[in-house]
Amino acid sequence: MTRPVLLVGFVGVALTALLPVLGEDSVVFVEEPDVVRKRDVRPKVAESALVRELIEWEFHLPGKADEFYNAHRDLDPAAIVPLTEYATPFAARLAERYELPGAGYGAALILRDKALLRQVSAAAGIANPQSVAVSSPADVVAFMRGCPGPVVLKPANRQASVGTQVLADPADAARAWAECVVQDEGVFVPDRPMDLRMLVERFVSGHEYSVEMLVRDGESLFANVTGKQLFPGPRPVELVHVVPADIDDGLTALLTAQTLKVIDAVGFQDGIVHCEWIVADGVPHLVECAGRFAGDGIIELIQRAYPVELNRCYFAVMRGEPLPEVMPRRAAGAAAVRFLSVETGVVQDVRGVEEATRAEGVFLCDVSVEKGDTFTGLRSSWDRVGDVMVTADTPAEALRRAEAAVALIEIDVRPLASP
Repeated sequence: MTRPVLLVGFVGVALTALLPVLGEDSVVFVEEPDVVRKRDVRPKVAESALVRELIEWEFHLPGKADEFYNAHRDLDPAAIVPLTEYATPFAARLAERYELPGAGYGAALILRDKALLRQVSAAAGIANPQSVAVSSPADVVAFMRGCPGPVVLKPANRQASVGTQVLADPADAARAWAECVVQDEGVFVPDRPMDLRMLVERFVSGHEYSVEMLVRDGESLFANVTGKQLFPGPRPVELVHVVPADIDDGLTALLTAQTLKVIDAVGFQDGIVHCEWIVADGVPHLVECAGRFAGDGIIELIQRAYPVELNRCYFAVMRGEPLPEVMPRRAAGAAAVRFLSVETGVVQDVRGVEEATRAEGVFLCDVSVEKGDTFTGLRSSWDRVGDVMVTADTPAEALRRAEAAVALIEIDVRPLASP
C-alpha cells in the first residue's frame, strides 16, 4: 500500500479537487472530534474514493503533534499538509517529527499570531501598520487618541476576517469591542473556548493585494499577485479576487520581493504562503501572512489563469519530490471570483442562477441561500451567500465578466421585523 498523505483540517471540496492529484485511497484526514460531529464528516469521507482513514484528534491543543507522532509512528506518511489556518502549527510540528518537508514549527507559530508576525517582520524592515495588543475598550480608546484616523480592531489568532472591524470614532469602541469579541465560528471549530487576543491597528488606506508563493527550502519556486476588493462597510470582507492583479511589472516584483522578505524573516521552509498587503503611497504594508493554501478559490483561479497544476506541484514539494512541470513566470490569461451578499432579513426568492451559470466565461456559480433562509448580516467571510468564478484573456475582462454574471442573480429579502 502506498504511503498516505496526511491532511489536517477537513475541507469538503478537497474530496473531489484532490482526487485527480493524489489518487484513490491516498489520504488520511485529521480533524477535531467536535468538528467531525458538527460537520457530519464521517459519512462524507466514507463516500469519498480519496480517503483511506479519518483520525479524530484535538490538534488545536499544545503538544498534540508530538502525542500524535508517538501514537502513530507506524503511519509513515508521504506528506503532511494543513488545509485550514488552525492546522498549520500542528502540521508543521508533525512534519518535523516524521522528518518531512514543512513550514517549520517556529515559522508556523509566528504566522498564526498576527501580533508576533508584526513584531518579527517589522524587525526585518517590512512596513507594518502601527499596532498594539489590547484587552479592553479603554485600551482601544487610548490608542485612537494617540493615532488619529480610523483603526482596525481584530483578533490576533482567528481566520476568515472573523471578529474584525474598522472604526473611526472612539465613542464606538465599546460597541465594536462587544461585537468583535463574539467570534463564534460554529461548526468549523471545537466546542471548547478558544483563547482571545485582540489587536488595534492604524487603518491603512490603499489598494489591496495578496501574494501566493510556492516555497522550497525558503526559496520561491512560483509566485502570483492577486488583486482584491472588499465589500463596502466596516467589516473588511473580500468581495473580489482577480488573478493576476492588474498592475505593472514593477509593483508585481516589489510585492513578490516583500513576500520573500517575510518568508526569510519568519524562517518559513517548505510549502505555500498566502501573504496579504495594502499598498499606500507606493509602499506595501503587511496585513497578514498564512502558511497554507489561499482560500476563496484563489488557487483554482491561479491554475486556470497561468495555467499551472499548482496543487500537483505543491504536493510534490511537500513529498520532497521534483516538480512535475516547469513553473510559469507570468499568466497566459486571467480569472476572477466575485462574491455575493444580501441585506439582513428573510430570503423570499432567488432568481437568475442558471442564467449566470451560462454567462460568458463562467465556470462556477454557486448561491448558498434559498427561500426561507434568514441572513443576519455580513460579519466575516463565512457570511457570504454565493460566488461566481470566470476566466478571460485579461484581468480587466475577467472582472467585467464576473460583475456581469453576478448582475443576473436576484435575491429578494424581506427585512426582519424591528424588536
